[in-house]
Amino acid sequence: MAGDRNENGAVEEEGGNARDGSIQGFESLYRLLGASLKPETFQEVSRLLLGLNCAKSLSSIPLPQPATALSSQHDFDLQAFCFEASKESLRELRVVRVGLIQNSIDLPTTAPFLDQKRAIMQKVKPMIDAAGASGVNILCLQEAWTMPFAFCTREKSWCEFAEPIDGETTQFLQNLARKYNMVIVSPILERDLNHGETIWNTAIIIGNHGNIIGKHRKNHIPRVGDFNESTYYMEGNTGHPVFETAYGKIAVNICYGRHHPLNWLAFGLNGAEIVFNPSATVGELSEPMWPIEARNAAIANSYFVGSINRVGTESFPNPFTSGDGKPQHTDFGHFYGSSYFSAPDASSSPSLSRYRDGLIISDMDLNLCRQLKDKWGFRMTARYELYAELLSEYLKPDFKPQVVVDPCLQKTAS
Repeated sequence: MAGDRNENGAVEEEGGNARDGSIQGFESLYRLLGASLKPETFQEVSRLLLGLNCAKSLSSIPLPQPATALSSQHDFDLQAFCFEASKESLRELRVVRVGLIQNSIDLPTTAPFLDQKRAIMQKVKPMIDAAGASGVNILCLQEAWTMPFAFCTREKSWCEFAEPIDGETTQFLQNLARKYNMVIVSPILERDLNHGETIWNTAIIIGNHGNIIGKHRKNHIPRVGDFNESTYYMEGNTGHPVFETAYGKIAVNICYGRHHPLNWLAFGLNGAEIVFNPSATVGELSEPMWPIEARNAAIANSYFVGSINRVGTESFPNPFTSGDGKPQHTDFGHFYGSSYFSAPDASSSPSLSRYRDGLIISDMDLNLCRQLKDKWGFRMTARYELYAELLSEYLKPDFKPQVVVDPCLQKTAS
């Protein structure tokens, strides 16, 4: 049974033990620091951790009562922040409100698949309703949001969760997109009926009129630890599309793609203003990377990034192994949530809870993207011709690295 939150936002269980997934009883590192440090010290620590937006700390924004009521009723974390840009003489503000949803599964993985899927959909709906009540323009859900992240098991029965682009999940979200005049990014397990029922890890972009704008398939497939995803799908074939919506140009860098800087670069070269990174990743494997990679991509490519990670521990009926010498086990470990936003000026929002479902909302002035391009000149100072030449040579079977050897080094016979 979940414990109560104290005045500092910590969660306590009977006997004083912290709830599983918390940080010393707190929902996030940021909240722990805020409760533990003197206000003036915390302000300085926050500046170093999160940066400054337009030379000041990121400000929170109030949300309407229907949204906060849904958060209380359904026990999900709800936070909202504002990224500003400098006022321009020739362009009006281009403020768009963006939301990210992280969620745990709802039923045990032993429950009938259809029951699992529909329970998750009904669990996520109040968070979508809260986003709609808050006036969110673009909303992104987490990777494979309608199912357990079962790809560790290598069991083919989980393929039953795959569905066509225009399947039940899309139809469910199309109605909500129309209702709230909201673009929704829906990452699902896709079954490609036109190509022999091939399965892909796909993000569907649903327009604010309920129309399907397009799709993007995951470019990079992990083969690390328990993440044996190539059992189910392979690298995508959709390139690096940027989708021009009613609210801005968006792209989707699905999960493992965040570890590949050129993947981030390609979306930027195609003109993205916001790139979403819907993910499923666990603490032992990647948590130190989580606050860094997307934020670095936002800086290097002069766009906003929304990073989403699922929450909870998902146990499966049959034990599996990673092929790394560890004993067999029945779960990935803890999905640590911590969804957050990054801006091109190096500022970042605090993250959502490490263990609770959540919705994080951000107002962002897209003018900031061009302002940072003008300030830093990364596009002008990049040497794409040199990179292209190196990559072209690297792809050749007889490639030789450009290594200059110190002539004073003693060569030893091989």
